[in-house]
Amino acid sequence: MLINMQLYSKELKKDTQVNVILPNYPGYEEAPYKALWLLHGRSQDHNAWLRNSDIESYATQYRLAVIMPNADRSWYTDTAYGMNYFSYITEELREVCRRNFKTISDRREDNIVAGLSMGGYGAVKMALTKPEVYGACISLSGALDIVGKCATDNVNEMRSIFEFDRGLSSTLRGSKHDLFALAEKVKSEGKLFPKLYTWCGLDDRLLSSNETFQNILITSLLCILFVSRRGIIPGNGGIYI
Repeated sequence: MLINMQLYSKELKKDTQVNVILPNYPGYEEAPYKALWLLHGRSQDHNAWLRNSDIESYATQYRLAVIMPNADRSWYTDTAYGMNYFSYITEELREVCRRNFKTISDRREDNIVAGLSMGGYGAVKMALTKPEVYGACISLSGALDIVGKCATDNVNEMRSIFEFDRGLSSTLRGSKHDLFALAEKVKSEGKLFPKLYTWCGLDDRLLSSNETFQNILITSLLCILFVSRRGIIPGNGGIYI
């Protein structure tokens, strides 16, 4: 079952859209759905995964509830211009889904956040900022180095989101927007590290930043590496392929 929702968000101060897939299978009312929070890339919207993938078939096959919010070009961030997309998805929308779809599990181990490009950044940011909420994360060609991205992209647009001095995106290093710093924070606070899968094509211009992020996870977090050409999954005590 595909549900197209339109709701007013207090965090965004506007109406917004979200698609929700709830597959029907025997016993689904007794066993809560595992939830996949699926994030679109920049210049896409909440319909992107429906248009460009077989997500409905996969949801049925793997018995997943899939929640696909519209985040515009926000980088899944509580923006400097006052629209709180991060809080909307991780708090407000979770409560909306919990209230309206009681068969969606709220357990950490049953919640996965995933995304493409800008959505890959958002997914990792959510998982590392709220590791008590998301048990696993998937980044597909994620824009994981936000400091470098802010230095090379449309500066005015990125400043309106992340609020840094012109030409000084380096001031974001170590902030709540910096995925490298967030990974270190999870470790230093002794929190349960989410399982994390990162994938990036060999010809992708984001490959270098993805490799840097993976290397930091391996060395700084003292994870065990199992080699694969496809990507790595850092989990509790190791990195799994």
